Amino acid sequence: MNKIFPGLVSVLALTVISCSANNNKPAASDTSLLPVETKKPNTDYKPAFAGQTRIAGVKTHTVYETKILTKKLNSPWAIASLPDGRFLITQKGGTMRIASQDGTLSEPITGLPRVNDDGQGGLLGLTLDPAFSSNRMVYWVFSEKTPEGNLTAVAKGRLSASEKMIENARVIYRATPAHNSSLHYGGRILFDKTGNLFVSTGERSDLETRPQAQYLNSALGKVIRITPEGKPAAGNPFEHKADARPELYSYGHRNVQSLALNPATGDLWEAEFGPRGGDELNLIRPGKNYGWPVITYGIEYSGPKIGDGIQVHQGMEQPVYYWDPVISPSGMAFYSGDLIPEWKNNLFIGSLSGTHIDRLLIKNNRVVGEERLLSGEGQRFRDVTQGRDGALYAITDQGRLYRIGK
Repeated sequence: MNKIFPGLVSVLALTVISCSANNNKPAASDTSLLPVETKKPNTDYKPAFAGQTRIAGVKTHTVYETKILTKKLNSPWAIASLPDGRFLITQKGGTMRIASQDGTLSEPITGLPRVNDDGQGGLLGLTLDPAFSSNRMVYWVFSEKTPEGNLTAVAKGRLSASEKMIENARVIYRATPAHNSSLHYGGRILFDKTGNLFVSTGERSDLETRPQAQYLNSALGKVIRITPEGKPAAGNPFEHKADARPELYSYGHRNVQSLALNPATGDLWEAEFGPRGGDELNLIRPGKNYGWPVITYGIEYSGPKIGDGIQVHQGMEQPVYYWDPVISPSGMAFYSGDLIPEWKNNLFIGSLSGTHIDRLLIKNNRVVGEERLLSGEGQRFRDVTQGRDGALYAITDQGRLYRIGK
């Protein structure tokens, strides 16, 4: 791919095998394409079912454009579309910015609680209230330093009319126990269709906290579901279970930095970091156990197996898809626009260590094709969202904002 400079549009004219725009079913000749992953895996572990990893590659048929709108963001972490077509963006150090579609940036928005931005911490995911146009409420996740240690916290506040500050910011939830680690905070947040919030957490990485992903009395390594006031949402799977936290929705996760609702089905999907190998894409069902650290398709960074080195265990869910080597999946979004019809209902995932945007075709809750977009940019893609104009917008750790569309 040609190097792209600010204001210069690079046209990605990809001659391809066609895909159905309506049901994501690849044409028969798609299956002859090699998987996009060509590197040797870290293990000789076998997938639990065909197509669970290294699925056949696909290519986008539509001619689309990629444009860098700005390079001036400071370690952006999450991006959300505002009603007027602009974007609200969190920056790891503790401020937000508004970006216009031409790349113009606001001054940093202040008024947020102080973040602990050591390591993987900082100002993380954000989402807008469904009634943002009238109430201007914003919800976000951040890493908070407390006397007991660091933790993942959720806060809310109102974007002022001047757009210079967040008013009446307050913490509504803390994922305890706190721990003196600067790793694996999770940090994504989104509204479900009932007006409650899904929030992801990590198990904080250390060997001593890793088992807490399996503990129902801990908020570490979980997807939680809370009200806009931070209380456990009604109908959660463990709300009447003794010795279990009522806010828990699913458990057995390592470090979830990806959450998205499928607009066609309403299903919740997540992606999480594996260790050395074993990044996962999961379809989240309430009350289910996703296995970490008992089962995994990865190994320790130093090489040994994790636990008993098993990948299947009764009562634990299999990932719909996994990557080995890892791509480090960060923010993700399903595409529901009409600008590029063949992308309809495809899942797009920002890849950090993989330095690309991963496009997945999903049919009957199985991945049936994979493509890597913008792999020549050398960027760590932190988050991706769909704009009001039907294009995809992505932010990178290096401070770029991209538009991908026609």
